[in-house]
Amino acid sequence: MQICNVCSEQTPKYRCPVCKIRYCSLGCYKRHKDTCLPAEQPAPIVPEAKQAFNTEPWSVEDLLHENDIIDKVPLQRLQLLGQSEELRDLLCNPHLRQLLRSIDSAESKDGAMKAAMQEPLFLEFSDQCLKIVENEANV
Repeated sequence: MQICNVCSEQTPKYRCPVCKIRYCSLGCYKRHKDTCLPAEQPAPIVPEAKQAFNTEPWSVEDLLHENDIIDKVPLQRLQLLGQSEELRDLLCNPHLRQLLRSIDSAESKDGAMKAAMQEPLFLEFSDQCLKIVENEANV
């Protein structure tokens, strides 16, 4: 079991997007961000459309603790998203990629998601994701 890299007391739920350390709360993130240094690993050069589908296997550390999510989707179903031609076609749209980047980098993920849900293109993308995951669930 892991512990927070900042307070060393709680189970971490989050990962710093810059240096990749794990932390448990907003308070720990705020303490950490003043001393944060980027992880020292060069990013591979990959065409933008392919960056959306990470080909590296997922690890348990990349997922939230199982008690943190009510509606969990098994890893096997999530991996089907990376195999979808429909999603790949949608992700060729630079506007959608920018929307996804803005959500990922937003300080308020909730607010960013609410704003994105007003965009028909993002709705199409999220509907396609749900269709893939739910169709597999019904099989």
